[in-house]
Order: sequence, then structure tokens, then C-alpha cells
Amino acid sequence: MNPDTPKGWILYDDSCGFCRRWIPFWQGALLRRGFAVAPLQADWVREKTRLGAAELLEDLRLLLADGTMIRGADVYRHATRRIWWAWPVYLFSVTPLLRKVFDWGYRIFAANRVRVSGFCGLPPGN
Repeated sequence: MNPDTPKGWILYDDSCGFCRRWIPFWQGALLRRGFAVAPLQADWVREKTRLGAAELLEDLRLLLADGTMIRGADVYRHATRRIWWAWPVYLFSVTPLLRKVFDWGYRIFAANRVRVSGFCGLPPGN
């Protein structure tokens, strides 16, 4: 693989204040592991994924260079597994009973991310 070509793209909801603030914050750590960051609302993302806007915005996504798409809590598992200092989060997320807790926490957060953003004073994007 060309070193200038990312292994994949972490795709986040740019209209969510929380996502808009924190995903780019971690961009450097992700880039060092070969992952670029892009908003789900980018035209190329809709074209590449062939998903409708509503379905596309349901979850954080990871689009791998080979076209494989990972979504939701599995994106966190995929990324934290590749960052040495994030291994405790990865181990928590894959331990059988704790995996259910991690997935539940992700789902609750994803469903309420706009409210969380507002509560935290993080303005929505465009």
C-alpha cells in the first residue's frame, strides 16, 4: 500500500458538536496509525458508501481502503486495538460481559449525541 494512501477513513457526523470537536482532536493519533478522518456528510462518502443520508448518519463509520465498512462500537474497537495506550479500552470493549456494556453505552450515546453536545455547549456543525 502506498504510504500516502490511508488504511481507512474514520467517518463522523459533522453536524454533531461532540463528534465535530473530538474526532478531529484525535486525528493526529489516528493518522499515525494510517487512518484519515472525514465527515459523513462529504460528497465522496455518500458516493463511495452508496448509503442514504439518514442511514449514513446513524453511526460512526470506518471505511477501509478495501471498501469494507465498520460501524458503531466496532469502529472504537478497531481503532483502540491499534493504539498501544488505548489497549485498556480495547480490552474492556471485547471482554464478553463488558462488551455488551460497551455496545449499550455506544448506542445510548449515539442516539443522544445531539443532546449531549447541547448539554456540553458544543455547537452543531453545518
